[in-house]
Order: sequence, then C-alpha cells, then structure tokens
Amino acid sequence: MMNNLKCTVTNCAYNSNTYCTAENVKVDACGDGFVNSADGTACRTFKPKNNNNMR
Repeated sequence: MMNNLKCTVTNCAYNSNTYCTAENVKVDACGDGFVNSADGTACRTFKPKNNNNMR
C-alpha cells in the first residue's frame, strides 16, 4: 500500500476510508497528453466496487 495517497472516489474498490490501497497507481493525461489542471487527468487504476469487494 502506498502511504497517504488520498482518494475521494467512494465507489473505487481500492478506496479504504479515503485512502488508496492499490499496490501501484497509474495516472494519465486525458486527450492530447497536455494538462493544465487536475481536471485533465484520470486514474487508470480505478476498479469499481461490487458486492463481493465492498468495504
């Protein structure tokens, strides 16, 4: 687990009490690869929660 990686995506399987529990995280730029703000980024590690892995 990474230390202190905050996550507010409550429907992500890796979110545990607002912290990311993924072993690795990949963040990409959206669109053409040039970003001016956080809005232009996307977490590619996201995995939706389901009934089998709800916390």
